[in-house]
Amino acid sequence: MSAQPRVVIVDDHRLFRSGVRAELGGEVAVVGDAGGVEEAVAVIGEQRPDVVLVDVHMPDGGGVELIRRVSAAQPEVRFLALSVSDAAEDVIAVIRAGARGYVTKTISGRELAEGVRRVAGGDAVFSPRLAGFVLDAFAEDRSQAGHAGRPTAEDDRQLDQLTPREREVLRHIARGYMYKEVAQRLGISVKTVEAHVSAVLRKLQLSSRHELSRWAHQRRLVSLDGP
Repeated sequence: MSAQPRVVIVDDHRLFRSGVRAELGGEVAVVGDAGGVEEAVAVIGEQRPDVVLVDVHMPDGGGVELIRRVSAAQPEVRFLALSVSDAAEDVIAVIRAGARGYVTKTISGRELAEGVRRVAGGDAVFSPRLAGFVLDAFAEDRSQAGHAGRPTAEDDRQLDQLTPREREVLRHIARGYMYKEVAQRLGISVKTVEAHVSAVLRKLQLSSRHELSRWAHQRRLVSLDGP
């Protein structure tokens, strides 16, 4: 990205938020911060950042709850977990919720700024050894999905609810394309892509684009060599 990523910091310790803001310096644009889920939802809705740095454990629900709530309304916002915990269950839970990465609080300010830029650009970012937890977890997901086979009659019924354009958007999102890329490929506006994704999520009763992608891959609806 040419411009500095817009960032919101969410952590229940005010001094830590101040420290992160100072460490990031002028390398990214910190546009807000919050000390809990409710406050963060409001700040993110107002500021519409590119990336949210979020702690995993907070008194009112933590990172997983925040990601789920924001992703349902603003699926374009990306999350990078920043936590003192390096427990496998914390890493897996926040990635399953939709975070694009997970780093621990031992990271340097320069490394964190670079991680934010990478997440804003669509990459996944992990502190050393944490990526292994995610690979193991999703390898298990793929194994379980392998037993699922082709779409069931119920899956077919759900797909029948989608318009041809919604199915096109679903497949592009499931292949990992960003909204802007989908818009360019289909010759429509980003707002139209967002509207189609919202309709697909509602019809399939899913809460985020990450759940949508997993839903499509588990049912083998996305060909790896497709357009």
